[in-house]
Amino acid sequence: MQRWRKNSARKNSGRRERKMTAPRSIVIGGGAFAGLALALALRQGLGPDVPVIVADPALALRPSRDPRATAIVAACRRLFEALGVWDEVAPTAQPIIDMIVTDSELEDATRPVFLTFAGEVQPGEPFAHMVENKYLNEALAARAEAEGVELRATPVTSYTSHEGGTTVTLGDGSVIEASLLVAADGARSKLRERAGIATYGWDYDQSGIVVMVEHERDHNGCAEEHFLPAGPFAILPLTGKRSSLVWTESRRVAADIVALPPAQFQIELEKRFGLRLGEVKPLDAPKAFPLGYFVAQSFIGPRLALIGDAAHVIHPIAGQGLNMGLRDVAALAEVIVDAARLGIDPGQADVLENYQRWRRFDTMAMGVATNGLNLLFSNKSPLLRSVRDIGLGLVDRLPPLKGAFIRQAAGLTGETPRLLKGEAL
Repeated sequence: MQRWRKNSARKNSGRRERKMTAPRSIVIGGGAFAGLALALALRQGLGPDVPVIVADPALALRPSRDPRATAIVAACRRLFEALGVWDEVAPTAQPIIDMIVTDSELEDATRPVFLTFAGEVQPGEPFAHMVENKYLNEALAARAEAEGVELRATPVTSYTSHEGGTTVTLGDGSVIEASLLVAADGARSKLRERAGIATYGWDYDQSGIVVMVEHERDHNGCAEEHFLPAGPFAILPLTGKRSSLVWTESRRVAADIVALPPAQFQIELEKRFGLRLGEVKPLDAPKAFPLGYFVAQSFIGPRLALIGDAAHVIHPIAGQGLNMGLRDVAALAEVIVDAARLGIDPGQADVLENYQRWRRFDTMAMGVATNGLNLLFSNKSPLLRSVRDIGLGLVDRLPPLKGAFIRQAAGLTGETPRLLKGEAL
């Protein structure tokens, strides 16, 4: 509430805020992590008088069969705790209690460790957990439904914004008069496109190969990031003797690798995986996803807010993509709830501008950082390799600097929304 009063005082000098005459719906187009988390946060913060609707055809595919896994940093785990879903997810979540970073050529017989991250952001609180997407998706959907969020297995097909709200039409023909429409429909957002919001950025000509594996020895909660000339090869621990791999290659090489027969793919996997965890084998078919960087030129439009991949896509080198989207969720939910409690229409421009101001700098800073890391590590330059290895070694020998990196990675720096502190709205 303090943030709203401070920012609105600057924006609204000389004019009165428009007051809500009656509660109107908030419609969220997109039912993945960000859309469902926002719906649940709004339902809990606004109470039952404001209908919250999530529209996405994928909601018909429950329970989720998404084979991927995601690193959830400490701040976002606190958000899930505040929303009441973490207890459902925790039994299937693997704490990351250590991380090692290497820098080597693919053919090198050994991979010396240049940097380690071990410890907790608070006693008993790891800096991240690995969570399988299917469990988190289902926990969010079930909790949202139980608390009265309306889940509609149909897309938002059109909307028309006007002075008092926005008229949203769904794929099943229903029409909803809403205060606000939230675009949470991914990197190729139709809602962003319909609003005429352009994006800027670039394609990396890289793909991320994603595959789940099992291995002979226990990982003991240790993640590994092997920086190879083509890009990072990340081994992220799951429950049991399993790990999720995020493996960066050039677009052409990645396409060739995922098309290999199983025996040949196994050879390529073993070259990169190393021997520390013993024999390794895939548990599913590898898939390749194109990598790029883009940011929407505006995170808002008339009666519209963008969150998650609809607003920004960054390189997975730091594992922050989903967590950036959840920071959007926490910030947007807070400004909406604070405005509504003051009797202010949460879809009006001043409220949405508060959200955009809060999130834009953090998004740009993370984009610059991940782009720089990718340029620094995805190359074969001996000079750059020497420079980065010296830098990694210095960080490893400076505990205060390493601690700052851990807190940054855990999402606990900067102006943190209440949900990311574990506080209910």
